[in-house]
Amino acid sequence: MFIAFSSLCAGQQFRSLEDLAPSEAYDNIHVQKLDDDPLTTSYVIWVKQSVKEHFHAAHTEVVYILEGKGTMTLGEEERTIQKGDYVFIPKGTHHSVQVLKDEPMKVLSIQTPQFDGSDRVFVDQQ
Repeated sequence: MFIAFSSLCAGQQFRSLEDLAPSEAYDNIHVQKLDDDPLTTSYVIWVKQSVKEHFHAAHTEVVYILEGKGTMTLGEEERTIQKGDYVFIPKGTHHSVQVLKDEPMKVLSIQTPQFDGSDRVFVDQQ
């Protein structure tokens, strides 16, 4: 049944993110692209320590925490985020993350429209 369904829906993906692991060793951040089209790009991102403050000039980002715990600064607000949390980040909103445990955070990041990395602006580089 699943095989017939998947052949009717070319380009669609079904996968478990629970057991997905980084494809290589990394120091702080590892990004693995899942899928993209002209409207959206999705990634799984692992963070060992932190993500520096930045914003996206033309993209909205949705983050869902799959594993781990951290402190996220979103605009002027700071709060603890952990497994199961959903974060909506409108374009132009400054955001950063500091991991709170010795284990990496693992997040699903969905960017819209399609993301090529060119509009990520680090605040300390302005």
